[in-house]
Amino acid sequence: MSRYKRFQVSQLEDYSLRDRPSKVTTSDFAKPLSTDSIVDYLSSLPNLLAARDLRCLVHSILGARQKNKPVIWGIGGHVIKVGLAPVLIALMEQGFVSAVATNGSGIIHDFEISLCGRTSEDVEKELKTGAFGMARETGQSLNRAIRQGAREDKGIGEAVGEFLVKADPEYSNCSVICESYKRQIPLTVHIAIGTDIIHNHPDFCGASVGKTAQIDYQIFTQLVSLLDDGGVFLNVGSAVILPEVFLKAVSMIRNSGQQLDGFVTANMDFIQHYRPTQNVVRRPVGDAGSGIAITGHHEIMIPLLAGLLMHSDIDQL
Repeated sequence: MSRYKRFQVSQLEDYSLRDRPSKVTTSDFAKPLSTDSIVDYLSSLPNLLAARDLRCLVHSILGARQKNKPVIWGIGGHVIKVGLAPVLIALMEQGFVSAVATNGSGIIHDFEISLCGRTSEDVEKELKTGAFGMARETGQSLNRAIRQGAREDKGIGEAVGEFLVKADPEYSNCSVICESYKRQIPLTVHIAIGTDIIHNHPDFCGASVGKTAQIDYQIFTQLVSLLDDGGVFLNVGSAVILPEVFLKAVSMIRNSGQQLDGFVTANMDFIQHYRPTQNVVRRPVGDAGSGIAITGHHEIMIPLLAGLLMHSDIDQL
């Protein structure tokens, strides 16, 4: 017999399983997919966790389009680099993109694709020789477009879009910048000096970048102000820059006295980082909106989301 006193389980009280509230029921279960249909695929998913969040995001974006509320896509350069421009352009055609915000790498990859149909160098290899980031056309053209934009009081996105459309590069049909400019869909670029390869080129002008980036930030903030009561903001693949810019824009709008509530945010990335989680999913929406986090590779999740949006009916979700 032990010398130590033991907790007496006889004092515990149990209850019937049938009376206990439960988070999962069979009505939430997945259904085997029996048809070759992406809409049926969405219906076949369980009504739980990420699958429920995906369904909610599809419903929110469809609802925003129906209410003529903005759907703003914040995209990192990786989204462009993994070949998703045609998908984003198709979403533009269908009215699922009201505006695009990106960072410096976004315009660099998009520019190189539009000009040559290729992008993404071997960083580890080229870094050893100092050749990393020194492609002549990329540095010269983008910096000159930005300097021209500064002279004309335009943001980076508009300036680069105008430059590319006038140049009519061979692969412009694969360029988010070109297509957004042609469709008059605002594309804003948000820069941190020193983060992008074009900042190492002789044509780089910090004053021009600062001026044009400020214009883009003000355009972006105006767009975010329209999210109230039904708009959607998606952060796809930006771990730092765009979440920080979005949070500051939300703060500035509310500081001005404008109401900004009842909107939906989503962070889609293959890793859920701190800043997107806090600055996109949680803090901006608070108790008056909805934040969604969906984890997965861009090259799989964005085409899936696009397919669901283009073939789903909001009344069937």
